[in-house]
Amino acid sequence: MPAEPADGAAETAIETRGLEPVPDSERGGRVRELVPTWVAANISVLLLTMGAGLVIFNKLNIWQVLVVAVAAPVVSYGIVGLISIAGKRGGAPGMALSRAVFGQRGNLFPGALIWVARWGWETINAVSGAYAVLTVLDLLFGVRSSTPLIVVTLLFFVGCTFVVSGLGINALRVCSTWSTYLFGAFSVLVLGYLVVTTDWSAVFGKPAGSSAMMIAGIGTIAAGGISWVPSGPDFTRYLPRTASSKGMVGATIGGAGVVVLPMVLMGAVMAVGTPDLATAQDPVSFIGELLPTWIAVPYLLIALVGMLLINSMSMYSAGFTAQTLGIKVPRAAAVSVNAVISLVFGFLLMVVATSFFGSFISFLTLLAVAFSAWIGVFGVDMLRRTAYDGPALLDTTRTSAYWYKGGFAWQAMTAWALALVAGLLFTKVDWFAGPLASTWIGENGLGWAAGILTSAALYAALPRTAPAEPAATGEREPAGSLSS
Repeated sequence: MPAEPADGAAETAIETRGLEPVPDSERGGRVRELVPTWVAANISVLLLTMGAGLVIFNKLNIWQVLVVAVAAPVVSYGIVGLISIAGKRGGAPGMALSRAVFGQRGNLFPGALIWVARWGWETINAVSGAYAVLTVLDLLFGVRSSTPLIVVTLLFFVGCTFVVSGLGINALRVCSTWSTYLFGAFSVLVLGYLVVTTDWSAVFGKPAGSSAMMIAGIGTIAAGGISWVPSGPDFTRYLPRTASSKGMVGATIGGAGVVVLPMVLMGAVMAVGTPDLATAQDPVSFIGELLPTWIAVPYLLIALVGMLLINSMSMYSAGFTAQTLGIKVPRAAAVSVNAVISLVFGFLLMVVATSFFGSFISFLTLLAVAFSAWIGVFGVDMLRRTAYDGPALLDTTRTSAYWYKGGFAWQAMTAWALALVAGLLFTKVDWFAGPLASTWIGENGLGWAAGILTSAALYAALPRTAPAEPAATGEREPAGSLSS
């Protein structure tokens, strides 16, 4: 999204900007460029598996799945879009802007938790990408999976991810645009094949599940979108201050929804004829069983690019998060830490874990809870704040306007910590259950929602300590405004 340099020189392929705010002279992005960004963030065959889970585990019929597939991206990516408005206001990555909320030292706590949580997300996607490669090798050459081959495919996938994320926003923008076109075209082809070959009487004849399970399904699918919320500003910081906030929210929801809706529905349709889809250890190979090779291979290759982009976007943001934690290395080098971690954890998940789907849902649930406490605090702060002080964001000493008391904004820290506990109280996964997990909130998988509401309410109620006001003038946006 960066603009051409003022002197007219060609824009470099590798982004060198780190945490420092983007100056107005380089803000030449357009709101519509967010659409392929969020399309790419959802190009994953895991959505097929999650759609199948709605039928197999939640016992929903196709109409209920449709409601889930529409509501989940509207809720989750609506929040992503709203938080991303901070990116155009401050021109800095999300976790750098978070310093203004939690204090220079206080921000280390939610920052560290979010950084660690990204390890799991990147591991899941690395594993999915490796399985896609293994499936293609099996379909084309009859090569069966083995431990050495698993290591090679993981190295290949993570290596490609590292290269793209290291190049920065320009590479991500180009790859996102082309993968959107290709994946869209082949998804239409797969959808057409399903229309012709599916037993639709079985699909429409399935009885409805309970409303509680439908709400739980919305919570599960939405949890994936919630994990992108702290990254939202990372992809909008190159937008001019005059960019439409409503347009940003709409583009974010639209980009995600155009992928989530058909993918979840296709997964649900597939599950009617293949009920073991949702419980398979390998979440990808079923595509080779359900589709002819001439469709399955190119579809998997394009999905592989999509999963690579998802991981690249996550690692791109993780590099910024690492820098906010005080790791004194360039953003591209900071990305390498997450690459190594995803290799190690990915190997363990592929070789040691007994249930991919169970591990994935458990992780997704905890990931959303980990991010939810930050979302509520940051969101309320956005309603109050008119601008961000760029120099103060980068000043980690006592002279920073965002130093507060000892480097901590105690109101934000208190609300964040209590909300994190509240979210866990309502959370239940395979190996952990909070004492309130059996309540309506817990049974419906809404622990992350409890975290957001708790942190927002507490932070709004606590007295506010205002930092020194930014020196900039004429660059403020009315507090709480969603206009351009």
